[in-house]
Amino acid sequence: MRRGSMLPELDKAGPSGRAPQPVSNGDRAARDQPSAGSGATNKTYDDAMRSARSNGDLADLRQESYYGHSREEVTRILIQALRDLGYHAAAASVGEESGFQVESPDVVAFRQAVLGGSWTKAEELLCGGGTRGAGHGSGSGLVLAPGADRNDMRFRLRRQKFLELLEQRETGRALAVLRHELTPLCQEHATLNLLSRLLMCQDADDLRSRADWDGANGQSRQLLLSELSESISPSVMLPERRLAVLLDDVKRSQVERCRYHTNDAQPSLCVDHCCDRSRFPSEVLVELSHPGPESSKKLDEIWQVRFSPDGKRLATCGTDEAVCIWDVERLTLFHQLHGHPKAGVGNVAWSPDSKFLLTCSLDHTAKLWSAETGECLRVLRGFEEPVSSCVWVADGQAFITGSFDKSQSMKMWNLRGDCVYSWPNTHRTADLALSRDQRWLVAMDEQCTLHFYSLPTREHVYDLTLDPRDTLKATSVSISQDSRHLLVNLTDNEAILLDMETRETVQKYTGHKGGHFTIRSDFGGANENFVISGSEDGHVFIWHKVTGILVREAEAHHTSCNAAAWNPTDPCMFATAGDDGRVKIWSNRERARAFASAARQSNGTAARASNGSMASGEMWH
Repeated sequence: MRRGSMLPELDKAGPSGRAPQPVSNGDRAARDQPSAGSGATNKTYDDAMRSARSNGDLADLRQESYYGHSREEVTRILIQALRDLGYHAAAASVGEESGFQVESPDVVAFRQAVLGGSWTKAEELLCGGGTRGAGHGSGSGLVLAPGADRNDMRFRLRRQKFLELLEQRETGRALAVLRHELTPLCQEHATLNLLSRLLMCQDADDLRSRADWDGANGQSRQLLLSELSESISPSVMLPERRLAVLLDDVKRSQVERCRYHTNDAQPSLCVDHCCDRSRFPSEVLVELSHPGPESSKKLDEIWQVRFSPDGKRLATCGTDEAVCIWDVERLTLFHQLHGHPKAGVGNVAWSPDSKFLLTCSLDHTAKLWSAETGECLRVLRGFEEPVSSCVWVADGQAFITGSFDKSQSMKMWNLRGDCVYSWPNTHRTADLALSRDQRWLVAMDEQCTLHFYSLPTREHVYDLTLDPRDTLKATSVSISQDSRHLLVNLTDNEAILLDMETRETVQKYTGHKGGHFTIRSDFGGANENFVISGSEDGHVFIWHKVTGILVREAEAHHTSCNAAAWNPTDPCMFATAGDDGRVKIWSNRERARAFASAARQSNGTAARASNGSMASGEMWH
């Protein structure tokens, strides 16, 4: 079937049989002129529509589909979008011409009642006292979405009424609403107690602060309407910004299907999105190694690599007692932090503003450093076993350490080095992850159990044992930027993606080798489209996050590749670290050639200054 064959005849050609000619924007007069030689039977599109209305044929037209989609749904969405864009006259014209309404009369009245603060009227419309409209269920109130609770909607309306009365300092009327209108609808005593305490607010500002509410003159009514609209059937009230939501889904789907996605800019709606494969990081830009005596025969193992949030620095650590901070733009050593003598450093964490660095050591301490000056600011002691991990709270004013010491398993510290909270755990903590929205704090023990905590309440939420037979171990955990998924690397040559809400595995990534050492995996790339991991065979693996398809595999290190990290501000750069004592910075071919050319022009000083060597031609398999 040819494209457009399902359209009604009026969409494809006029009564003369000719296809409609394109016209410039606003050239309605030219469009309405009859075609030359068409005779008296030749009608314009508008004539045909008027004829259809007069003959009763419009109902048949409205039943036709639009390329397989409901004509009514498409038209209602378009009218809503035109209104959102500010084209109100155009929206009214489309509504009149099509005969479709975005919302039923009762919904229009309900919207006006909520935004106008007419709470009695709003509740009457919700429950069945509104203007009747054929087919819209007015007799029993607004048509609700499946699973919606009409009483819950009534409670929300009455709560807004209660808050506005308090804001107006009409405490007596507010108390009556609480006793006689809200209490019968609410079974949660905690909610009612919270509302009761609001009666004691000193003034309107105190009320708005305690209730986390911006008042009747703010956005509270609009927010209430948005909440209520989610419970109303889309057959009578479209969800807000429906076209924009659909377009976002289209963009997201195209980005997720892009195998070599390297552009974090918003894709165009006018063309299908596809990134050029040549921009994908596929070659070694430079090799770096920790400075040390030339006579040393033993290579220090590099265990961890972490880019700073601003992408300008790279921290590396391992068996060497020193931690290195590298300048990413110049690819040179910026600082070497000496503070853990005769002990390796297993993990590092950057502060959200990239100004501080935390180091976790086998010497049973953690240290806070100034990333700019290289000065050690705080030493955190009191651990009986190694400090394994650390994460920063979003405001950068506190951080959490994880330790193998059961009595000090998880502790929160402020920037002064004071312990502000210690979780009463009994498990050893091998790794930590904190979601960006601060909701989830995940601790990985040394076996295969994940412990989930709520950071705001500091309470334990649930445990998840990945291998009841106790034959596997987890080696690292990390949380996606959307705070929804947890990536767990396992010792059975597999990494898994967990939905933290449903506790279900949504994807698996296989191919890399593990089982003896700590191998770290992480999210990365533009829009976090990829999962990257080291491997005990020295290779680096990159999978597509959504599909689980292996996108690239490359030989990265002569021995185990322990960790890999993507630059958060550069989709075309990632780093790997291995037991061969090397840190490799990867990018695309164009950038690698440019760097090599610049290095040759300066007689290779750029590479030598960074204690590294030039890209040695490592290529993707």
